[in-house]
Parts: sequence; C-alpha cells; structure tokens
Amino acid sequence: MHIGDRIMAAALDLVGTAFRLHGRSRATGVDCVGLALLSVRAAGLRVDEPPPYRLRAGPAPRVGEWMGKAGFAPAQHCCPGDIVVVRINALQPHLVIDAIDRVIHAHAGLARVVVMPMPAEWTELSRWHFAGGCEQKGGNA
Repeated sequence: MHIGDRIMAAALDLVGTAFRLHGRSRATGVDCVGLALLSVRAAGLRVDEPPPYRLRAGPAPRVGEWMGKAGFAPAQHCCPGDIVVVRINALQPHLVIDAIDRVIHAHAGLARVVVMPMPAEWTELSRWHFAGGCEQKGGNA
C-alpha cells in the first residue's frame, strides 16, 4: 500500500474522534494538525510536533518547514493522503487530508473528525505528499 493510501486510511480510522484545539489523542480529541500528525504517524512516518500555532493563524500559515522536515514535498497533482492547507476564512488556515473525492478533517463546528466533500468556498493554499511522489489517481483540485 502506498504511503498516501496509508495516511488516508489512518485518517478515516479517526472519523468520529472528538475535536479539541491542540489535541493529539484519539481518546481526548484532535484538531486539524493533530489529525494530520496522528495519521502520518499511524502510516509509519516519524514526524515531530509542529511549531506553536493559534486557532486564527492569520494570512500566512507556516507549515512548509514542518512538512519538509517530515519528508513531505509540495504536490503538483492530487493524491490520496495528501495533506492540504486550505483557507476557510480570512484568518483561518486549516489542514485536511485528501480522500480522493472528499476530505477528512477535524470540524470544530461539529466537534468531531468528519469526511465530506471539500466545500467550494475553501481555497487550497498548498498541497503536500510524501517525498518520492505518488501515482496520480485524481482527487480534489
């Protein structure tokens, strides 16, 4: 199984987990960064904690360095398991995991991890997959 497929499967396994800001545990809850971190680790990758962040991070999310250290590279096409940075409003970037025709994310309003189509109003800022690439299978764009 490709690493992206393992990341996607791990994220799908967390669907229903409670939302908790800065959460890093299935038992106590996760936020979007915690979801990405647990999914990548469950896929067998060693990933350090990200730098500190706030709920409203402002206009320039700082994930590039963190993703690069974890072995991810900017992606030019969509693959399952990609970590995608989206902007959900003017001050709030958000991490989601590509699940081909849907995304998996920690939904603060619903207070849990969900899988759903990517809302049309969300703007994709960057996309990352594990260095070494993936087979292009389509997905969100």
